[in-house]
Amino acid sequence: MSDGRVVGVVGPETAGVETAVEAAGATAVEAAGATANPGPATAVVGESDAVVAVGEAALLAVARAEPSVPVLPVDAGRGTRSVAAADVDAAVEALVAGEYDREAHPLVAVTVADRTTARAFADVMLVSAEPAEISEYAVAAGGRTVARFRADGVAVATPLGSSGYAARAGGPVLSPSVEAVAVVPVAPFSTDLGHWVLGLDGLCLSVERDDPAVDLVADDRVVSAVEPGETVRLSSGGSVPVAVVAASESPFERR
Repeated sequence: MSDGRVVGVVGPETAGVETAVEAAGATAVEAAGATANPGPATAVVGESDAVVAVGEAALLAVARAEPSVPVLPVDAGRGTRSVAAADVDAAVEALVAGEYDREAHPLVAVTVADRTTARAFADVMLVSAEPAEISEYAVAAGGRTVARFRADGVAVATPLGSSGYAARAGGPVLSPSVEAVAVVPVAPFSTDLGHWVLGLDGLCLSVERDDPAVDLVADDRVVSAVEPGETVRLSSGGSVPVAVVAASESPFERR
């Protein structure tokens, strides 16, 4: 990337709110000889040659905009090679200079009974609409039932999302290079259930009980209700090109 390029800077989605790190990112872009383009992900991604995403929520918003340009995560939490706020100047300078590697992080496409479509970058969940209410769920892959269980919910996490809620529910943390997802029961009724690492091809979830109501959650958003017997199909939704610079941290360790 040469001088004069446009670099988007995306922070909190709340209108009028600018964090110190977001402001520092815009300043760093200008100092590196590029033009800063701050704003919401939907307005910035298509108009920029690269994007700096400040914070986890901003990274998820940028991912949902399906960028084809490199995305530099800053203070974006576990699961991705994020840059600490203290290193933002050097990281942005490297981004503008083209001194980075690209690492593809998968997006998951979600369809419910051929009527609801969503994209998720971190995780997809089926979860009872009311806290601590147990329903029954089924997981299938390649046309075969993997498991059927009673639980508060079930989480399907990408490598990026596997170190988040899914890990707290007992699931494995996946390397960004793994082309698979972690499927994890949430607060299961039985304590001897496994967790599964599965490919997206042919992966389906379903709700097997009439009560309670169950929601589909994609990343940080409730997408829709899921009725008993409806099939939730997951498939590859493309990938997000994450820029990895010298200051990018390991997804397994945080200072």
